[in-house]
Amino acid sequence: MNIATEPKLSGKPIDDKPRKRTRPVLWFIIVGGLLAALVGGLVWFNMFRDKMIAQFFANNKPPPISVSAATATSETVPNLLTAVGDLAAVHQVNVTSDVSGRITEIMFQPGTTVKQGAPLVQLYDAPDQGDLANYKAQVTVAQLSLDRAKQLASRQFGPQATVDQAQAAYDQAQAGIAKTEALIAQKLVRAPFDGDLGVRKVEVGQYLSAGTQIVSLTDLSELWVNFTVTEKDSAQLKVGQTVRVGVDAYPGRTFEGKITTIEPQLATDTRNIRVQATIANPERILKPGMFATTTVVLPEKPPVLTVSETAVDYTLYGDSVFVINEKKADDGKTTLTADRIYVQTGDRINGRAVILKGLKEGDRVVAVGQLKIQSGAAVSISTDPPPPIPAKPPRY
Repeated sequence: MNIATEPKLSGKPIDDKPRKRTRPVLWFIIVGGLLAALVGGLVWFNMFRDKMIAQFFANNKPPPISVSAATATSETVPNLLTAVGDLAAVHQVNVTSDVSGRITEIMFQPGTTVKQGAPLVQLYDAPDQGDLANYKAQVTVAQLSLDRAKQLASRQFGPQATVDQAQAAYDQAQAGIAKTEALIAQKLVRAPFDGDLGVRKVEVGQYLSAGTQIVSLTDLSELWVNFTVTEKDSAQLKVGQTVRVGVDAYPGRTFEGKITTIEPQLATDTRNIRVQATIANPERILKPGMFATTTVVLPEKPPVLTVSETAVDYTLYGDSVFVINEKKADDGKTTLTADRIYVQTGDRINGRAVILKGLKEGDRVVAVGQLKIQSGAAVSISTDPPPPIPAKPPRY
């Protein structure tokens, strides 16, 4: 029996061979080639783009940035010590009465200038005036008795004890007069020194207790300037040094005085030392209690290197300046570049900053325009004058 010829049986002949699968492999090869070409194209494009960008920036340099330049110079700067303080009157007092009593007369006008000894307030003194008259009468009687006793004693008609008693009575009467006159003087309040009166604090008819303020009296011809300095600066101070004083009431104006007192000990809480200077006030425009900015003129120091204060860039990482350097390019042309240099700064006086380290005399630095440049940037020096210093301190 032949299985292949049977009608109920189906299938491939046993002797048929399987066909090869060539079509999927060919597709894999084609897709792989396309992907490799795509990746290669992208890599080539990126390399070409980077090359063209680098070539563009190499041939298209930005123009130099215009800046203002300043030169580091050696100069002698004022050696000043600045502090804050206040003004106080050399002679100032609240006029009061030594005794109590009723005010019968006020003999001054508030705000006027008075001389030493000028009467200001009269208290009721009628009883004391009566006592004075009584003691004066006793003095007259005691004088007569003393003269009579001396005459009798000289003629041997009276004992010496009578003379002594008469002398004692006379002295007691004189003492009573002196005491009563002192009480009367206490009830006439007078100005203790020349000065300007303030606001009146009493009225006629008011009962004035001892120690109650009547009016303030201030001598404005001379004032004290009290200020403090640190322990470190105290060694530079000496009596007689010049002190320049500025007050808010008269900006831009200075008043000059001399150091008259230096406290011999430092405050234990602040470690500061108190200094007092005396300043003349002929115009009487300075008032006690004014806030004062004091500047002590110290001996001059050797010359130091300074630059314009606007040239220094103050940051948390340190103080720096942009130094202008000359560089020659490959084509022989000279270009200017600004390089950041960190420096050590000192005092700032009148728009100048002292440079302790980092620069040398003659170096050119960028005075205006630092915000527009970075270290190594090409710059050009502007011919325009630099702007004025915005906050120039007063020259004390």
